[in-house]
Amino acid sequence: MRLRLVPAETNYDFFMYRRLTLGASVVAVIASIVIWLTVGLNFGIDFLGGTTIRTESAESVDVGAYRDAIAPLGLGDVTITEVFDPTFEADQNVAQIRIQAQEGAEAVTPETIAAVETALQEVDPSITFPSVESVGPKVSGELITTALLAVGASLLAILFYIWLRFEWQFSIGAVAALFHDVIVTIGLFSLLQIRFDLATIAALLTIIGYSINDTVVIFDRLRENLIKYKKTSLIEVMNRSVNETLSRTIMTSGTTLVALAALLVLGGDVIRGFVFAILWGIVVGTYSSVYVAKNIVLMLGVDRDPKKPAEAGTQFADIDA
Repeated sequence: MRLRLVPAETNYDFFMYRRLTLGASVVAVIASIVIWLTVGLNFGIDFLGGTTIRTESAESVDVGAYRDAIAPLGLGDVTITEVFDPTFEADQNVAQIRIQAQEGAEAVTPETIAAVETALQEVDPSITFPSVESVGPKVSGELITTALLAVGASLLAILFYIWLRFEWQFSIGAVAALFHDVIVTIGLFSLLQIRFDLATIAALLTIIGYSINDTVVIFDRLRENLIKYKKTSLIEVMNRSVNETLSRTIMTSGTTLVALAALLVLGGDVIRGFVFAILWGIVVGTYSSVYVAKNIVLMLGVDRDPKKPAEAGTQFADIDA
């Protein structure tokens, strides 16, 4: 007997509270934008500028000891990452220390770098510092612009793809759901003041890909059912489509959440923001696939005119939803 997380056949009414769920989503987006504009984001070194120090040592890297040694210097956002490379020698232990730009300075001063090196040498006398690199405000500004363009371009590309594969109503619903996911995630990061850096941008792009995948799966089933059940109202066909793909949605999201939860607890500080963003994004992305994308398609309606040619894949008949 196979284990089932979801019954083989379900008949849940996902649109019973469609006005409430859509209204809650609109409120969440507006609140996220307000928090974003008033509180602001806790930008990391990638967007604020700073200095990266590369270290090498014969002894293994102890990230916790490095962080404890640097903490008394009061340098603000400091990220320490152990670097792994198959070309390294057995006694070549490399770490990367990133220090945010200090207030009123273009980069971390030589005196501050010297203080950091002295503090680390007290932990590990064999440590050396082969390179020191600084990221100025200009480069950081370019990174912010590039990140925004990457997110915006991905949304436009998805809008065009969904429009070609389905119809314009589907593309509007899909992009609205993605916009909802991105804005609510940014709002949460602003509210909790979690560090926002290039890893978070990568997480946002991952969320977009995951969410649109779930949305397209349901849209595919919806398109099939619209042809199969021509005399059934649009809202009933939508409910049927979501129920028929529910098992796949629960299994995919559930297994991914288990893996991410383990990474969130055991992965350490370096990847915690990235993992948290994806974990939250999967939850909100699964929600938006049903309660944002489908609600908007339901509001806009779809063309079910049987006079259209079959090759268009849209032999639809008008329906009062």
